[in-house]
Amino acid sequence: MISVDRTGRTRLPGAVLTYAVLILGALSVLGPFALSAMTSLKSPQQFASGAPLSLPDPVTLENYATLLSGTTADFTRAFAVTAGVVVIVLVGQMLFSVMAAFAFARIDFPGRDALFWVYLTTLMVPPVVTVVPLYLMMVQLGLRNTFWALVLPYVFGSPYAIFLLREYFRSISQDIIDAARLDGAGTWTLLTRIVVPLSRPIITTLAIITFVSHWNNFMWPLIVTTGPKWQVITVATAGLQSQYNGNWTLIMAATTLAIAPLIVIFAIFNKQIVSSISISITGFR
Repeated sequence: MISVDRTGRTRLPGAVLTYAVLILGALSVLGPFALSAMTSLKSPQQFASGAPLSLPDPVTLENYATLLSGTTADFTRAFAVTAGVVVIVLVGQMLFSVMAAFAFARIDFPGRDALFWVYLTTLMVPPVVTVVPLYLMMVQLGLRNTFWALVLPYVFGSPYAIFLLREYFRSISQDIIDAARLDGAGTWTLLTRIVVPLSRPIITTLAIITFVSHWNNFMWPLIVTTGPKWQVITVATAGLQSQYNGNWTLIMAATTLAIAPLIVIFAIFNKQIVSSISISITGFR
């Protein structure tokens, strides 16, 4: 609603200004994705001769055909490898993180808090510091350039996930826990039938974060794998660029294909994603 001051002049409402800023922010975020999609629909000759922001004319799907046919890179296999890695890491992290967080939050044992804070300090260690030790471990175990080398460093939970889940589990009313114990619920029943259902918002949030971060993981797969057999999609995309040829239309097509699953997931679960994040934020205030 437009307000009017005492002089009779209309004032620009704050809501209009807010929405204008939000629209500009959305355009700045969506702009690179639109540019990527437009570039992927151009031929290399059209991209080299035309303006970067020009629309594809004519529209061509040859870049996608090249990727999916395996002429330049076996992108179909890279998609399958990435999906397999993400699924196993997601299931493992959710399972082990939930159990560890429940133990730190609701099970009394000697040294519990001290052990938790020691474990939490690993969050302050930059991931790049652990790359060489992890690589040497994979070599010693004979797992270099294998599927298991891609998942083992991440599948047993993460300090970040355990910390968030622990804090959320501690926020659950103790009266509910005590009532379940009085009804004869054991530790496993308490976890699976009480704590996990009540913690769906934070578990959903962590699942989304885990999926996106490992779908986009690049450095570790690049280091621990060689050749196309166990390439993930990020490494396969980077491999499209050579010293003498940028292959920008192919790279933009690969980028568009890589973000397509993330867009589909958001389109399907957007209400759950927004609600879970908002509940999680308000829950830790």
